[in-house]
Formats: sequence, C-alpha cells, structure tokens
Amino acid sequence: MNNKKEQKLVSKILNNIEFLNNPKLMRALLRVIIIASIFISMIIVINLAGWEYSFELTIVLAIACFCFITYYVFKSYKEIYQEISILSDYTREIINNNLDYDIRDNEEGYVSILKNDILKLSGMLIENKENEKKEKEYLAQSLAEISHQLKTPLNSMGMMVDLLKQDIPKEKEQEFLLNMQKQVIRLTWITSALLKIAKLDSNTVELDKKNVNVATLVQKALEPLRIIIELKQQTITVNGDNTINYKGDLNWSVEALTNILKNCIEHTPNKGKITIKFINTPLYVQIFIEDNGCGIDNEDLSNIFQRFYKGKNSSPDSVGIGLAMTKSIIEKQSGYITATSTVGKGTKFEIRFYVTY
Repeated sequence: MNNKKEQKLVSKILNNIEFLNNPKLMRALLRVIIIASIFISMIIVINLAGWEYSFELTIVLAIACFCFITYYVFKSYKEIYQEISILSDYTREIINNNLDYDIRDNEEGYVSILKNDILKLSGMLIENKENEKKEKEYLAQSLAEISHQLKTPLNSMGMMVDLLKQDIPKEKEQEFLLNMQKQVIRLTWITSALLKIAKLDSNTVELDKKNVNVATLVQKALEPLRIIIELKQQTITVNGDNTINYKGDLNWSVEALTNILKNCIEHTPNKGKITIKFINTPLYVQIFIEDNGCGIDNEDLSNIFQRFYKGKNSSPDSVGIGLAMTKSIIEKQSGYITATSTVGKGTKFEIRFYVTY
C-alpha cells in the first residue's frame, strides 16, 4: 500500500478528532439547554405569581437544575471518553500486532467516523504485513535459485581446475579450458541478466519513449544470433512494413526480442523455420514470432514467463530468466506478451506495443 495513502488516512483520522462537533454531544447540550430553560421558566412563573415560599422554591429548583445539568453533562462526556478508551485499547492492540480486533459500528458522529478510519488503517497494515511476508518469501526463493544457478558452473570449474593440476594429455587440457571458458561466459550472462532484472524491478532504469522502427528492432535482435542460425541451417522469414513505428526504448526492446528469438532457435530443429511478422493497427503494433519446433506442454506454457522456471523441454544450460526479463521489459513499456503452443508443431509469441504510452 502506498505510504502517501496511509499518511492521507492518518491525517484524516487526526482531523476527525473534533469531539465538540460530535452530534451526540450537541444533542446532549441541546437537551440541557431545553431543561434549563424549563427550570428557569418555572422559577420566573413562581416569582411572578408571588406564591408563599417562592424564594425557597426558587432555590430548590435552581439546585435541582444545576444537579440535573451536571449529571447529564457528566454522563454525556463519560460516554465519549468510554469511546475514546475503546479507541485507545484498539490502537494498543494494533501496536502489539493484533490486527484482528474489530471496533466498527453503524452509529453517526465523528467518533464513529474515527473508528471506521482507524479500522481502514488497520486493514492497510494487515495488507502491508501480508505483502511484506510474500516479498520475504519471494526474496528467499530468488536467492536460493540464484545461488543454485551460480553454484553449478562454479562447481564445474572447480572440478576442472583440480583435473588440470594432474598430469593429463594436452588434448584433454584444451578441452577442460574450453569448458571453463563456456562456464565463465554463462556466469557472465547470468549475473548480467540478474542485474538487468534487478534494475527493472527497482525502477532505477528509465526507459526511453522515442519512435522505434520495428524493422530495425528485428534486425538488431537477430544480429547476435546469426551464427547459431547458420550452424542450425534454420530459415528466418521477416514480413512487415518497414515504416511501422511505436513509442518505446529500442535497446531494451532489442534485449526482449533477442531472448524470444534465442528461445525459438534453441527449440527449433536443424533446418527448421522461424517466422517474424509485424503489423500496425490504430492502437498498437503487433509482432508475431512463430517457430515449427517441438512446442511447449500446456503445463509449462502458463509458467514460461515465471522467473527461474524451467520446463520439460528446457536445455541443460537454461537458467529460466530470459523470458521473465522479456515480459518485464515489454510491460515496462505498457505492452504485453502472450504465447500459444502445440506440442510437436511449434510455438507462437505475440507482442503488442502501443503506439503511445
């Protein structure tokens, strides 16, 4: 819950502590005035009538009036202070983290409004407490996943270093060094990706809102993947109007698109096909990326954008953060991404970038 919203509610609570404006108290004072007026009228009548013992009766009536008014005022203030005592007990319960205490009522008056406002505040505290608990659990899970992802290549390199200390053939030595280089590259990518996700999550990155040409975006996303595409002899088909633009950040969008294409290339067999198509509508730009690979199981499809999720068909080197980062980048630009898939036929990603955001 937003701190500003909580501060606004607290300010409202403090402003509601205007007990003199309480309708209950005003009604009590009105009754006192009416009763006092009756007594005064009786005293005036007695004195004008000139009855015997009129002075004594006047004194008695005045004392009775004073006692009655004092009792009634005391009773009214006692009721108010009892309500204040209940509020005090309730705030003490909140301080002691007992947020299940209920003081709501359906009566009128500022004290009742104050009760309901404090109840709303306790509701916010409960929500914040639950969110904080979820965040801690998510952080613990994320740290465990990060630790696991870093531990695997580090252990592998440690084992190869131990083997290199032994007397081994030159060919094996070169093989181990090459494997170590691969693990270093993997570690570099993991730490870089985690850093980018952390920046996106903490909103420390300000994405541009400039015109992005979709054709340029696609070409830039394909550039770092050309070698692996050639090695797998895959066919990439690009269809779309070269003048289509949207408002966004080119560099971060390239990162997002590259991750999707990399995923498609990995799960498409040699000599497979990957089609990239983009079209323009009055509201948004649509980018479709489709492959004829192995497809994604329905059980995995709903989780592929989850951080650290690895499906059944994931490669051994998969970390499970590429598509999660892609989703985060696209949503930061007010866009969205979906995926559909048929096992054995392929997967289709749809991205929408709004013309303005």
